[in-house]
Amino acid sequence: MKSVQQEVDERSNLTGTNKFELLLFRLGGDASGEHSELFGINVFKIREIVAMPTITKVAGAPDHVLGVVNLRGQIIQVLDLPGIAGVTPKTGLNIMLVTEFARTTQAFAVESVEEIVRLDWTQVMSAEKSAGSGMVTSIARLEAVDGQPARLAQVLDVETILRNLNPESETENIEQAVGAKMKLKPGAVILAADDSVVARALIEQGLDAMGLPFVMTKSGKECWEQLNHIAAAAEAEGKTVHDKVALVLTDLEMPEMDGFTLTRNIKSNARFGNMPVVIHSSLSGTTNEEHVKNVRADAYVAKFSAEDLSRTLRTLLRQ
Repeated sequence: MKSVQQEVDERSNLTGTNKFELLLFRLGGDASGEHSELFGINVFKIREIVAMPTITKVAGAPDHVLGVVNLRGQIIQVLDLPGIAGVTPKTGLNIMLVTEFARTTQAFAVESVEEIVRLDWTQVMSAEKSAGSGMVTSIARLEAVDGQPARLAQVLDVETILRNLNPESETENIEQAVGAKMKLKPGAVILAADDSVVARALIEQGLDAMGLPFVMTKSGKECWEQLNHIAAAAEAEGKTVHDKVALVLTDLEMPEMDGFTLTRNIKSNARFGNMPVVIHSSLSGTTNEEHVKNVRADAYVAKFSAEDLSRTLRTLLRQ
C-alpha cells in the first residue's frame, strides 16, 4: 500500500506531454468473483489510497452509497464501485480510493489496487461505441512487459458515475446562470472537445443557453483535425480561421490526444497562435493549474458550472 501511495504522490507532477499515469485496480467479477477485469483512473484524480476504514452508514442513503468516513477531520462519502459496475468482489471491499476533482471529494471502495502505469494517450481508444452504460469512457491498451501479457484496462468515467448517482445536481437553472445571450460574428462557432457523453451534453446545454453556435468533437485529435479543416476551408474563401472559430473549449483527459497537447499545438502554430483556448476540466489542483499556464491556455474553468463558463467566455469574447 505504501509504495502505491508514494507512486501517486511522486508521479502526480507529470507534465503535459500527451502522457498520463493510470492507477490500475480491480473491482471483482461474476457472482463468484471470478473473471475480474482491470479498471483504471487517472492518477491526477487520486488524492490518496487507504485501507478500508470503518464506514458509518447514513440513513436513507441512495443505492451504492456505503456511507461516510471521517478522514482526518473531513467527512467523505464512500461509493460502492463494484456495486455500481455490477460485479462481485471475491475478497471484499479492501481499499478506498479518495478522489478529488470538479471541486468535490469522494471515495470509491474497490477490491484491490494493482499498479500505476505510464501511458501515451495514443494508447487509449474511445469506448463510446462499445460501452453502452457510459461508465467506461475509454479502453487503455497495456503493452506486454516483464513476461506479463498485453492487457486491456477500462478507464472509468467517474463524472458520469457521480452524475448518475446525484441527478439533482443537474437541476441548475442554466438560462438564469448564464445570463444574457452572447453573439459571435456571422459564421463563427465555438469549437469544443470532450470525450464524456455526460460532459458533452452539459456543455451543449450551456452553449445553447448562451446563444453560442458550436461544433462538438470527442477527442483532442478530432478537435485538432477539425480546426485544421476549418482553417483550410476559410483560406479557400479568402478568410482566416478566426472568421470561422471564435474560441476553442477543451477537456484535458481525452483518448488519442489530451487537452494539454491540443492547446500546445494551437498556441505553437502561427496559423492559430492567437486563438483563445479555454480548458474546461474536472482535474483540479495547483499542479494542473501550472500545466495550464505552461501550455499558454487563456483560461481554466472547473466542471461543471455554467455560470463560471459563461463568465469566462464573456471575458474572452469581450461581451
